[in-house]
Amino acid sequence: MKKLLNDPAQAVDESVEGFGLAHAEFVEVRTDPLFVVRRQRPPHGTVAVVSGGGAGHEPLHAGFVGEGMLDAAVPGAVFTSPTPDQVEAAFVAADAGGGVLAIVKNYTGDVLNFETAAELADAEGVTVRTVLVHDDVAVEDSLYTAGRRGVGGTVMVEKIAGAAAARGDDLDAVAALAERASAAVRSMGVALHAPTVPHVGRPSFDLADDEIEIGIGIHGEPGRHRIPMASADEITKMLVDPVADDLGLANGEKVLLFVNGMGGTPPSELYVVYRAARRLLEERGVTVERSLVGSYVTSLEMQGCSVTAMRLDDELTGLWDAPVHTPALRW
Repeated sequence: MKKLLNDPAQAVDESVEGFGLAHAEFVEVRTDPLFVVRRQRPPHGTVAVVSGGGAGHEPLHAGFVGEGMLDAAVPGAVFTSPTPDQVEAAFVAADAGGGVLAIVKNYTGDVLNFETAAELADAEGVTVRTVLVHDDVAVEDSLYTAGRRGVGGTVMVEKIAGAAAARGDDLDAVAALAERASAAVRSMGVALHAPTVPHVGRPSFDLADDEIEIGIGIHGEPGRHRIPMASADEITKMLVDPVADDLGLANGEKVLLFVNGMGGTPPSELYVVYRAARRLLEERGVTVERSLVGSYVTSLEMQGCSVTAMRLDDELTGLWDAPVHTPALRW
């Protein structure tokens, strides 16, 4: 294993410390317990939006802490849920008096630990509502989940919720919009090569040089099937068709199309996939109204990508377009 690390056991702490130093205009890093909180506090009474999960998916989640998106993010160990005490501390620190919306990817550890943290925060007078993201159409009831996994669509849900909170919506309204966004988004991914977790020291799974895994999860969980390597257009079709079919996209509808890199795929290849995905959607009569291309929900250095589509209406489009100023997403 060759990685730019010191002690693998300290990799997350040192990475988060470096992140905080590099982006001090956006965030503060708290270390006991570990979480990241927005430096500029929102107005009193504003809903706080908090998310988190295992490290290794950067820039998710800490990279989205800032104006118009998240108020705090909680990193766990690599591919491991943060602990309830971490999450509770983030809830309390982020609360501005309007309550907290927790956005949780649907993994059993995350769901349980965020639920426990919400109960602890409630005892301290902080109201927490939770919205689950379960956008992966590849499989149900995988190694880490009951139901569908939360993957690339998390970025959309966090952005929509953060924009709603920033415009002054109350907790019920922000939660309702996050639920709408979660219900409107679907994703599917592919792996060309596995990642290596630092403290494990070997690839998370084995793929032959001429094999790919369709429907892979962001922790290296198995997908739908393993097939011989194919062209970018062929692979993209295997991702787009299940996403569009599951979402029930019809002629005349509008979507946000997100092509996400898993950490080891260069932008040039992501744009090849975007080109194919857009053509496939347009052949269905679907208009790609907004786009995002880049590595935003990674799996360490996994080679591969995911395709996400979110059905848009005027309100969701406006919330997506609303100003955002974070280390990883800005307009």
